[in-house]
Amino acid sequence: MYLLLPLRHSPHIQQDLNIYWEAVESCTQAVEQLRNLYLEDENIRANFIQHRSIKEKDIIHLANKSLHFSSIKDSVVLSLHTGRIYSVLDLIYGTTAEDSFEEMYNGKASPFSSFVDYYREKYGIVIQHPKQPLLLLKQSHNAHNLLFSKSKYIDGSTGDPLLMEKEQIHARVPPELLIHIDVTIEVLKSFYLLPSVMHRLQSLMLASQLRRDIGYTQHIPSYLILEAITTLRCCETFSLERLELLGDSVLKYVIGCDLFLRYPMKHEGHLSDMRSNAVCNATLHKHGIWRSLQGYVRDSAFDPRRWVAPGQISLRPFPCNCRIETAFVPSNGRYISDDPSFVVGKPCDRAHRWMCSKAISDCVEALVGAYYVGGGIVGALWVMKWFGIEIKCDRKLVQEVKLNASYICYLPKISVIEELEAKLKYNFSVKGLLLEAITHPSLQELGADYCYQRLEFLGDSVLDLLITRYLYVTHTDVDPGELTDLRSALVSNENFAEVVLRNNIHSHLQHGSGILLEQITEYVRSNLECQGKVNKFLQHATCKVPKVLGDIMESIAGAIFVDTDFNVDVVWKIVEPLLSPMITPDNLVLPPYRELLELCSHLGYFINSKCSSKGEEVIIEMSVQLRDELLIAQGQDRNKKSAKSKAAARILADLKKRGLSMKQCSSKAKQLDIISSDQQYPLASLESPLDYCHVDANPSLGGLPSLKEAVVLRLKLDKGGPRSALFKLCKRLQWPMPEFEFVEQRFRTPIVLDGVTTTNFNSFVS
Repeated sequence: MYLLLPLRHSPHIQQDLNIYWEAVESCTQAVEQLRNLYLEDENIRANFIQHRSIKEKDIIHLANKSLHFSSIKDSVVLSLHTGRIYSVLDLIYGTTAEDSFEEMYNGKASPFSSFVDYYREKYGIVIQHPKQPLLLLKQSHNAHNLLFSKSKYIDGSTGDPLLMEKEQIHARVPPELLIHIDVTIEVLKSFYLLPSVMHRLQSLMLASQLRRDIGYTQHIPSYLILEAITTLRCCETFSLERLELLGDSVLKYVIGCDLFLRYPMKHEGHLSDMRSNAVCNATLHKHGIWRSLQGYVRDSAFDPRRWVAPGQISLRPFPCNCRIETAFVPSNGRYISDDPSFVVGKPCDRAHRWMCSKAISDCVEALVGAYYVGGGIVGALWVMKWFGIEIKCDRKLVQEVKLNASYICYLPKISVIEELEAKLKYNFSVKGLLLEAITHPSLQELGADYCYQRLEFLGDSVLDLLITRYLYVTHTDVDPGELTDLRSALVSNENFAEVVLRNNIHSHLQHGSGILLEQITEYVRSNLECQGKVNKFLQHATCKVPKVLGDIMESIAGAIFVDTDFNVDVVWKIVEPLLSPMITPDNLVLPPYRELLELCSHLGYFINSKCSSKGEEVIIEMSVQLRDELLIAQGQDRNKKSAKSKAAARILADLKKRGLSMKQCSSKAKQLDIISSDQQYPLASLESPLDYCHVDANPSLGGLPSLKEAVVLRLKLDKGGPRSALFKLCKRLQWPMPEFEFVEQRFRTPIVLDGVTTTNFNSFVS
């Protein structure tokens, strides 16, 4: 509960809060006067101002008082007939209530002969001072959501604003129909900001309450917690996406360390399954529900039209159909549904709201990320414990791991170890850890009782945290989705394999497999051939990476982590030079199919794929319908994913020749990069004998599927339903995307559609 009061401007504001009590009293009287007027009968209402004096020089008669004309400008008034609040711009000299509507509004036709006739016929009000000049009024703004992200109103492809500024339309009203309110225009303008400001304050108070419940001793900023409980549905300039990405890595790191130490005899596969179960959305959802986190999550955009001060009733009710009488909703199957008709995030009048379970699990990750940013790993462990995620990382267990590794006989491989230490620029205190990190499981068949798999499991968690933390700190202005793509690229097996090859670490791998040697040799040869090629898409699709190369990068990081007694900062100092140069938004290359999806979504093109088999090979035929031609390409490989990647790569190359590509940039919106069409991309030189590629460009629309009979569509007649059905039909038949043109018409009075008067003053014909 809170109380808001207007203040007078005072030079001594810090010593004495000068409350604007006259404004408070004036508003109260205006409301009482308006309410009494509407409670009386029509005759009294029509003759409400008969008691006013008829003529006084330079005096303007209002509904509740008479003022000198010099005091009218920039005053605040309340209309009797509409209840709307206006600010007075000026007196319109030379005009009266007896003037015609048509002359006043640029000659537009009107059924009323004058203002006097208009108010008598429409409202039953008899104008008592028809000779007074009219007032030029500006209606006070309806409250808007000022917390919206500005990017929501900008076209991602052109940068142009999506919303056009509306033309200012001022009202002309006889003075006697207006109640003067003793409020300054500055106070009135502040009302426009009030809903958004108070909503933000309430949200910060909610974040502070959650911080108090968590009870961590070190201060975590409220805005950081607010960010962690704000989903993308709020459409604000911030959301939990970045903190969620960081929190996901922190959870994976902490739980990975705990499992590695707690279960020294379990192999990497079992540990990975246990970690996946511990950090999956279903598990995190249970932890969040246990702490009633759903009550804190902000999951809908602020609607200022439904905002009310304490003690008021919303003028836009949203009746409760949740079939529950209490504010607390039990977490049982009765209140869990996958019905798409439910409106997610929007609270009813009883404050119930439907929420996706993933929103709660994402919030758990984001809070872990927020406490990691504000309080380090200790803060993250605290909030994890608060959620019921028990972690028991005993430092004594680290020494046991090092002790067991010290028993490994490394002297026969001392030259290999010293050479690798020189490349890493780090000398191990326990040499057996490094030997274990470069030993492939195939040597276990030859008598070795150790391999890199457990260290790989640990190093995977460590590198994931270090790289995510680096991206979070370095790329503060990058869109969360692009940040996720950057992390995926940096922690991918392909990137780690590139790092291993670039630093010649693969030559130190200890293994006993001839097949593995052939795979590594083939990849090294293929990598050398791909370097310097123009077409990066086919390079991505054709160079196959042996998993072992990425694994030893992770296992070496895990070995350094154990050798330094779990010091992530030392690990980062060692691996950062190896990983450099880092992938950035400017040189980020997405997987071909993902790149094609984003490009076609941006341009409005439809993709169609057909799958067939030829012996052990999978053939993917992919087609993209452009505005005036159809592109078809095929990809062939032993697995479906690789075949789809090859087909997409060839479609992308063909689109590039037509001047279409999606350029990765550091801004939040991706911009369309039109490349000169005379640039050639050699496809045949990169194809192997097993590849089969066919690109067909139909130069006309004659090859498009045609309809021989009418199509029966199931239409939803609500807003956007027919348009969505049309788009789905065009996608299914691979027709070009529909284009719409519209003409706007503006009216002086609210328009009538299907016999119903709306609140809109403009209409569109498409």
